[in-house]
Amino acid sequence: MTTTEDPSTTAAAVDPGPLIKLTIADCAAKALHSGVTLGVFGALADGPLDAAAVADRTATHHRMLPDFLDALAGLGLLERRDGRYRNSELAQTYLVPDSASYLGGFIELTNETLYGTWGRLTEALRSGEAQHLDPDKGGFVGDRHKDPAKMKRFLAGLDAYSDRMGTELARRVDWSRYTSLTDLGGARGNMAAVIAQAHPHLTATCFDLERTRPLFTEHMAGLGIGDRVAFVGGDFFTDPLPDSDVIVLGHILHGFDTEKRLALLRRVHDAVRPGGTVLVYDRMIDDARSDPERLLSSLHMRLVSPDGSEYRIADCRSWLREAGFADGTAEPLLGTHTLVKAHKEAAA
Repeated sequence: MTTTEDPSTTAAAVDPGPLIKLTIADCAAKALHSGVTLGVFGALADGPLDAAAVADRTATHHRMLPDFLDALAGLGLLERRDGRYRNSELAQTYLVPDSASYLGGFIELTNETLYGTWGRLTEALRSGEAQHLDPDKGGFVGDRHKDPAKMKRFLAGLDAYSDRMGTELARRVDWSRYTSLTDLGGARGNMAAVIAQAHPHLTATCFDLERTRPLFTEHMAGLGIGDRVAFVGGDFFTDPLPDSDVIVLGHILHGFDTEKRLALLRRVHDAVRPGGTVLVYDRMIDDARSDPERLLSSLHMRLVSPDGSEYRIADCRSWLREAGFADGTAEPLLGTHTLVKAHKEAAA
């Protein structure tokens, strides 16, 4: 005689909590986006306020605000004490407008782009077609360069991110061996400037589309480092790449298919001086393909471009070898990325 397990018994033994949290995960992100858009974190930049004062400063309605502020506190973005709210250390560092580390521009951009695109995921999975065709930055730039104010907000968000990345690369690499570096796709040159400021003997070049030059010039003038960071405008695949001891490719290879990745890395190999180094960083997929955040990042690239995706660490190292580089090594970077270093043999 056979018995079948009672489905109700099985359901009672398995906690659905993780599934429910996953189902409503976007609610937390939308709360963050609204907090940035409404200026909540800026309103609290100078110290604690009660809900009524926050409502006055942000032009929000009293009916929903207490739940909203308490939710932000529960998410670790605010702290509540004696009925008053203040920014958490995380929010004070990254969500206060006009601060050097402000990430609000990037957060606003994700709100504009990700929800519409990911809302078409089911359609994309059925058709295999990208849902947000955009040749620049995996769908994040698009026509924003036509709106200088919007482009500046976006680049300011990238600068806050590239400050951390540049500081980390400045620390990780033995720059005493080199005198020059080029950041491919370096936007307005912020990361190149961070590294050059940390190592005054270096000269740096930012290579990006020519339309970025005015934004680069303005930003370098503000940093006071324009004499040590140059701009070269052009296309990765058709224009000459600057000769440098070190060339950095961050968030570049994930925008192309394997054929174009190899073509670009061969061009990079030609441009790296003998004895020099290439640095590649992306949200690379672990070789076991088990990290959900990296795989979702790859899925995003497939959603926004016809050819792009993230790629395995082993694949990156293989492409670098095929392009002519040697001794490729990989290491975690900032907890969210992987850095692959490879070298060009010194001249005989």
